[in-house]
Amino acid sequence: MHVAVYLLLLLPLLAAVSARWITDRLPPRAATWLLTTSALALAAASGIALTALAATAIGQIPLVAELGHWSVRALRRDDPASLSIALIACVALAAALIAAGRGAVSRVRALITAARTARCLPASEAVTVLDDPEPDAYALPGRPGRIVVSTGMLKALDDREQDVLLAHERAHVRCGHHFFVAATHIAAATNPLLRPLDRAVRYAVERWADEHAAAEVGNRRLVATTIGKAALLAPSRQPIPGALAISGAALRRSGPIPRRVAALFAAPPRRGRVLLAVTFAVLAVAAAASVETARDLHILFELAQAGRP
Repeated sequence: MHVAVYLLLLLPLLAAVSARWITDRLPPRAATWLLTTSALALAAASGIALTALAATAIGQIPLVAELGHWSVRALRRDDPASLSIALIACVALAAALIAAGRGAVSRVRALITAARTARCLPASEAVTVLDDPEPDAYALPGRPGRIVVSTGMLKALDDREQDVLLAHERAHVRCGHHFFVAATHIAAATNPLLRPLDRAVRYAVERWADEHAAAEVGNRRLVATTIGKAALLAPSRQPIPGALAISGAALRRSGPIPRRVAALFAAPPRRGRVLLAVTFAVLAVAAAASVETARDLHILFELAQAGRP
């Protein structure tokens, strides 16, 4: 537990610094799955570490020790963490649980709002055209999901560019990109060190939709120019919560549009088997360290129970 518990707290930092590197070197579909899985696994692992450290402090409360039938003195003697670190872990764990709850509620509400909006649209039409002069387009989750395009956006794009736009938004709906974004958002709310993974997944799902559109229309250059054009046309207003769009004010501010365009002008990314293997190895280490932490915590309290007079 001396090593494993602190390793669990350091691994999210390693993932954070490598998130952008992964999105640039893996196919976007693989990067999305890998980053989302990593975010959830590392959020859980860091939660286990904080729980283990916090448990050693809570276990030293006389009333808790009496209920658990263990010796406070024995627990304090064998405790791998100082009381100050354990108390900090208690505060961090409480903050993480509150943030995770708030993040989950906000994201679930956003998805429900988007799904309700989708259900209000005509059921017979997969694409809904809004009579709005401001260029806009986005995908809404649901069963089924919906694609919404304004008349302003359709007028601004020619027929081939419209095909790209619709192919991009269809990818968001068909591939469930909203749920990848929601999962990493909650993981990042739990552990702020995972926020780069949250941003990376938002970028990766857009790249996934870009590649889907490129495969569907058969012209990567056309997709690249359409993305650039849509970025200039996109409205500055806030989109519907839970919706995904080909571009927008938030995307322009964070700067991924030039990266997406550059990626489409380059050759399609290849599967990086070495990178995948390394990432899975890191996740395996996290899993092993989690098991070791839980095991050592169990042994610690068994020793404390044995030391009770």
